[in-house]
Amino acid sequence: MRIAPEGWVVLVPMVLVAAGVSVGGVLLWPLAGYVLCAVLGLLVFWGFWFFRDPVRTPETTDPLAVISPADGKVISVDLAELPKELRASAGTDPGPVPRVSIFLNLFDVHVNRVVVAGTIEKIVYTPGQFVNASFDKASELNERSVVLMRDDAGRVLAFAQIAGLVARRIVNHLKEGQRVKAGERFGLIRFGSRAEIWMPAGTQVRVKAGQRVLAGQSLLATLPAVG
Repeated sequence: MRIAPEGWVVLVPMVLVAAGVSVGGVLLWPLAGYVLCAVLGLLVFWGFWFFRDPVRTPETTDPLAVISPADGKVISVDLAELPKELRASAGTDPGPVPRVSIFLNLFDVHVNRVVVAGTIEKIVYTPGQFVNASFDKASELNERSVVLMRDDAGRVLAFAQIAGLVARRIVNHLKEGQRVKAGERFGLIRFGSRAEIWMPAGTQVRVKAGQRVLAGQSLLATLPAVG
């Protein structure tokens, strides 16, 4: 099982602390110590499971395809304006555009992936609260990192990593001006969180609320043709 590089900063201390506490517990209170060992062992196993980074391939090579940036459950498909942090950089105000929101629980893969091939134009990190990520207000209130990008045909898209009730760390390795490809890993959110994607007007969304999707693999939508 491949582990996301960002996970080792959590996993190494977790293993060392669990091992030390377990040994001490067994030596001091044998019976209770073995129970503690089992509990800490399960916690360490969950840690490795949480930071797993499976190999993913987009289920389609269609250049108009928008690929899911996150594993999780689609919790809403609606029309919404681009994040306010990105509107000035978008060039024109497109008004409400198709948006898909995905909720990641504590057992989902939390590695995030790029939705289409193109160029990163703007990245904005905003500190905030830690409201339950399944609530709509989390999009506006919570800590988040939002990205504006332009695909190879010049269409504007945006996506966001949004912290949740338990999440306390957003990792985004993208740089402004960077060329990216669909399905490329770009970051991670620890732990339990939300991802959102804004797409151009005319995009045909291919998922619905309640559907499960996989990062870097599942087709979310089909972009409108240009020209």
